[in-house]
Amino acid sequence: MDRRRFLSASGFSLTAAFLAACNIDRSPRAQRLLDLAEHRNEGVERSLYRHASMNRAKDTAKIAGDAFPSYFVSNTVPVWDERVRGPWALEVSGLVQAPRRFSLADLRKLPFRSQRVDHFCVEGWNAVAVWQGVRLSDVARVVGVKPEAGYVDFQSFDDDYHESWDIESAMHPQTIVAYAMDNHMLGMAHGAPARVHSPVKLGYKNTKYLTKIVFLPQRNGGYWSDQGYEWYGGV
Repeated sequence: MDRRRFLSASGFSLTAAFLAACNIDRSPRAQRLLDLAEHRNEGVERSLYRHASMNRAKDTAKIAGDAFPSYFVSNTVPVWDERVRGPWALEVSGLVQAPRRFSLADLRKLPFRSQRVDHFCVEGWNAVAVWQGVRLSDVARVVGVKPEAGYVDFQSFDDDYHESWDIESAMHPQTIVAYAMDNHMLGMAHGAPARVHSPVKLGYKNTKYLTKIVFLPQRNGGYWSDQGYEWYGGV
């Protein structure tokens, strides 16, 4: 996208959002303007985003380690209790040819991916960690994702937290189902037994405490997206 197109598109989106926000009575007209602004903003993001681009954390950036922030929506740290829920497994379903449940051992049999990348939070901070697991594209290949799948929903046992993504971002080479962090199995504070992680999406899109991955024909919102946060959430 050239400079003129970017300024034109983003300027329209910001103006529409401003006008809609000024209408405090939440009228249908205001909502239409907000929806239009979000649609145009997403168009700008998709135009800027290059699915072949790879994130590389700066060589001078330190691994956050124990200082890496943790977040969950439950009242306490979510813990998978096998005595109550049975053995943990990741269910992959929806528009796939062969739905399947993956145990942690099953995931570890798939091609291993390790990446030292940025984690961008919507609050403005950034942290670096080494995330390890399996590419989502490799999981998708095993279950045979159908061509009509345009979106993916990531669901968790953290008070039913979930977020849906566009299929292009989900299939990015750096989008992984992570089960380890900094060469250690994932801890409870960071989404154990497994979570989705990718530097191409803001942190709230990276669902922790993963239990289900569902391939869909259309988007279905998400925990924060349904509360007004941007749905696309691209970086």
